[in-house]
Amino acid sequence: MKQKTLFNILVLCLCLSLWVPAQAHNDSTKVHIPKVPIYGGTQVKLDILSPVVVAGINHWQVQHYELAVNVRCAQRFYPTLEVGYAGGETTQGDTIDHKGYGGFFRVGCDINPLKKHPESPHAMLIGVRLGTAVQEYGLLYTNGMATKTGTGADCWGEIVAGCQVEIAEVNTTAFYMGWMGRFKFLFTRKGDSLYIPGYGARDNIGWGVNYYLGWRF
Repeated sequence: MKQKTLFNILVLCLCLSLWVPAQAHNDSTKVHIPKVPIYGGTQVKLDILSPVVVAGINHWQVQHYELAVNVRCAQRFYPTLEVGYAGGETTQGDTIDHKGYGGFFRVGCDINPLKKHPESPHAMLIGVRLGTAVQEYGLLYTNGMATKTGTGADCWGEIVAGCQVEIAEVNTTAFYMGWMGRFKFLFTRKGDSLYIPGYGARDNIGWGVNYYLGWRF
């Protein structure tokens, strides 16, 4: 009788030893699940590469100024607005074949596909953009007079990829730097203007790159 009682006590202790750690593990898992905030800050980025590009291929002289604003959502998504002013002209001797300048903007969204640590401020980014530009232009300038002038409006799409890293943090703000490569495809393929602000030379497919300094608040 005593042996049976002792055996029952041992079995009960064994069951308790298996049940208690399992419950503790489940409780700890529930307690430490991090909550992902919807809003993670707003970032303003200034493109510092494009303004220093003063000459391109095939005699193009280019000016390009650009500012981007994005919002970090759920620590992974970045709805983005990019605005700027740009233009270009190309010359052959004393004749300006094309001269046009205007404003542009792009809207889209980036995602960080490699986000293993949501609290990390650094990010790899891939995304899409829809861009549009309006400009005034002139063709075949000779002695300050244009043979033809007009106003152009164009639309295009982009697939973008890049990265950003936090370089300093001050109180609740932080400073960033990063780059963005762009693959562009033009929707409005017909037009008299040879250069499109925010897109580049009027080709069906184009490429671009930006290097940003950013501030998150």
